[in-house]
Amino acid sequence: MIARIEDEWHGDVPVATLHGEIDASNAREFGERLHSLVTNRLMAMVVDLSATTYLDSAGINLLFSLAAELSTRQQRLAVVVLSGSPIERMIEITGLAETALVCPTLPAALASLAADG
Repeated sequence: MIARIEDEWHGDVPVATLHGEIDASNAREFGERLHSLVTNRLMAMVVDLSATTYLDSAGINLLFSLAAELSTRQQRLAVVVLSGSPIERMIEITGLAETALVCPTLPAALASLAADG
């Protein structure tokens, strides 16, 4: 499957949905695209991995980098990861959930961000 990224806005929150495999061959390109969505006006950003079939260490590092950038701007990162997926296990092992809000669905992520508002 060809990896691709789609973005849409939910109010002031950009949601980037990553499709396919995210690895060292495309993580830099995906990172540039994700970082391009970051503005000073954001309160938060969502990266939706529900359509992601594979995520290696380069992809995880990308998410940590994005979370760090948002944090320095006092903004939050939420990551959508399907419950029970191999990607969820990788997120747990790496500790990304301590840096970003991890939710099982996009509506849950948007609701949690709105509640933290």
